Amino acid sequence: MTTVEPVATVQYTRGQIAGVWAAAALPMAVLSWVVAPWLADRLEGPGALPRALLVTLTVGLVWQFVLVLLMVRRERGSLRWPVLKDALWLQAPRSPSTGRVGGRLWLVLVPCLLLVALEELVPTFPIPDGRDVAEFLDSDVGRDVLSGSWGWFAVVVALAVFNTVLGEELLFRGLLLPRMQGVFGRGDWVANGILFAVYHLHVPWAIIPTLIDTFAVAYPSRRYRSALIGIAVHSAQSVLVIGLTLSLVLD
Repeated sequence: MTTVEPVATVQYTRGQIAGVWAAAALPMAVLSWVVAPWLADRLEGPGALPRALLVTLTVGLVWQFVLVLLMVRRERGSLRWPVLKDALWLQAPRSPSTGRVGGRLWLVLVPCLLLVALEELVPTFPIPDGRDVAEFLDSDVGRDVLSGSWGWFAVVVALAVFNTVLGEELLFRGLLLPRMQGVFGRGDWVANGILFAVYHLHVPWAIIPTLIDTFAVAYPSRRYRSALIGIAVHSAQSVLVIGLTLSLVLD
């Protein structure tokens, strides 16, 4: 396999950090609060708004993946895998004290997963009717829509994959986090966690619970210089969603 020598990561200015954040957050907000209701009015059948949200939010997450590629291509001049791996911290965790890579360091996922599970216990704002996708999947309407529908299953899989693997985590922990130290110093992981929380304008009731990700995802990703930690932690949720959806499709 072709390798590349690691290079010093370019540090973003405050304006660049804010620009990347806005390029991710604002389209998601518009898709959620403007485009999805417009689309729902034109869909027939039950669960129009949840179905519209599944489609529009998937589009927004795909855009985040494209944005990451554009930024890396502009910075490094290439999108070859060795370049992406180095530029986006797509590498096994490395101990900052011993230099050890992988192995037992992956056990850090255990407390991270437990912390993320605590998000369900954090009080939050009421969710408007029709906007709780998890509730939709667990409802009679959701079962009727998904039963035997491989098309909607594909949409849910795409949403899950671009949410936790190729979209949010890749952008916030792979692109932004390694480039925030120049502005925020040792507190870069705190700033990253806060930016990730307030990014959720498309689901504002999730902002407060998502602050837990500052400690469960942003800190370990920074400490061990690995965006794969955040991807693995959030992908556990995606696996559950895909499994639930598949059971409904096969029902």
